[in-house]
Amino acid sequence: MEDELLLVPGPTPVPAEVSAAGGRPMVNHRGPHFRSLYARVQEGLRYVFQTRSEVLVFPSAGTGMLETAIVNCFSPGDRVLAGVMGAFGQRFAEVAQAFGLTVDAVECAWGRALQPQAIAAALRPEHRGVLLTFNETSTGALLNLADVAAAVRARSDALVLVDAVSGLGGADLRMDEWGCDVVLTASQKALAVPPGLGLCAVGPRAVTACQSASLPRFYWDWRPYLRSAAHGETPYTPAVGLWYALDAALGRLRAEGLDNAFARHRALAATVREGFAAVGLPPLTPDAEASPTVTCLVGQAAPRLVAALQERGIAVAGGMGPLAGKALRVGHMGAVTQDDLRTLLAAARDILGAS
Repeated sequence: MEDELLLVPGPTPVPAEVSAAGGRPMVNHRGPHFRSLYARVQEGLRYVFQTRSEVLVFPSAGTGMLETAIVNCFSPGDRVLAGVMGAFGQRFAEVAQAFGLTVDAVECAWGRALQPQAIAAALRPEHRGVLLTFNETSTGALLNLADVAAAVRARSDALVLVDAVSGLGGADLRMDEWGCDVVLTASQKALAVPPGLGLCAVGPRAVTACQSASLPRFYWDWRPYLRSAAHGETPYTPAVGLWYALDAALGRLRAEGLDNAFARHRALAATVREGFAAVGLPPLTPDAEASPTVTCLVGQAAPRLVAALQERGIAVAGGMGPLAGKALRVGHMGAVTQDDLRTLLAAARDILGAS
């Protein structure tokens, strides 16, 4: 099988050293080698999440982390406010509804980011939690999480739960400083690790909520994970190979430095936005709300271009929801390089110029 230039919004390309680390010989997950690995990964994750809290690691996709956040924080009949900017904000709300929560939604146009005042106006005293999407993968819009979380904190004791699946590691997210209670992500996005790990940082108020929450849970229950963390273990068998890959990826990110990583992702986003605008496919989101990791581009040529690029071995994604058949989405996160994007844009110019 020929290599594919992978520019979808996840999974993302995996650096060679991260892939190699994932292939290390297996070790006893109850032994000293894994406990040492656990400590290194926990230190690296706290650096990326910018938190002092425990970051729980599950064998899971990002959607599993949405579920674990809901079942550990709430009880049947609790009321929550969901901020919906696109398909993945809708998914977070749907997970809450599936467990019997009463969900009030505050929405904005696809391609825009919710404003703090909109969240504040929708917030009610009975809301036990606020469900937020930091980086909306379906539209390429980035939430001003610092201001939104501050608006919630100023008016309510509601827990702030953040889906950061396609944002963490590519955009600045200061969990503790901004007052977020739960921040979740997955391995296959900006962290540039193969799919299969869900990551959930659990702040002190969320740990307290977990003790009294009464929604059904077993495998997703945080309490065994928190108890096992004290011994440098997980309660159930971990995906050991992926832990080694994550350890290598976190080491790469630590060596680069978060600020440098954020600047690199912003530069990648600018290349995509400017390059496609020049060929008649402008970005959906305004510059001030643009994601540094995913760009959604709109235009009549979008669906044809998705198919034509795939024929050349370049994978981008189509639009979702109301944008299906009207947009293409480019993932430019993790190990994606400027050379990758130049290859993409050269192919797009050639395809559109030949039509």
